[in-house]
Amino acid sequence: MRNYSIRFILLQNRQGKTRLAKYYVPLEDSEKHKVEYEVHRLVVNRDSKFTNFVEFRTHKVIYRRYAGLFFSLCVDITDNELAYLECIHLFVEILDHFFSNVCELDLVFNFHKVYLILDEFILAGELQETSKKAHRENGGAGEARVKMILHERAIVLCQISQLMLLFGVIITCSPVLHSQFFLVLFEN
Repeated sequence: MRNYSIRFILLQNRQGKTRLAKYYVPLEDSEKHKVEYEVHRLVVNRDSKFTNFVEFRTHKVIYRRYAGLFFSLCVDITDNELAYLECIHLFVEILDHFFSNVCELDLVFNFHKVYLILDEFILAGELQETSKKAHRENGGAGEARVKMILHERAIVLCQISQLMLLFGVIITCSPVLHSQFFLVLFEN
């Protein structure tokens, strides 16, 4: 069995609507919905005078509230809580830098960009870079970089779909890939 540091990350509003969910461990869809419901119930009802980490099953959830959104990470019980609180804060700062004062609607209407930023920040359940300065120097999640990566992904998707159509294969893929595919179609 693989050792994952971060099991999942959830961004949920106060009403319990999940705005972003990224799982680094395999779970069935029904289990994912159950986890999202339980995590929301756990963090939204928690008094603000308590710490921002709480035991969840055999792991722990570290969360932080920004405006009306809860950013929650599920990690191993032995991991450093304060490091993950800083991780959440850095992720919010990166989003804030990219979207110029990020809000919930930015996450809803630009979900493909948010997932791309998250993938640059956390890969396979492990943090990639914890320095804000390094993110900015390396291009991090700059608008031009995000557009370039999304464009490249969409081009690859177009090429794959053309090959599959050539061989008569029916195409099904995730909503993120569909949106990237249509972005390329409309840009060209």
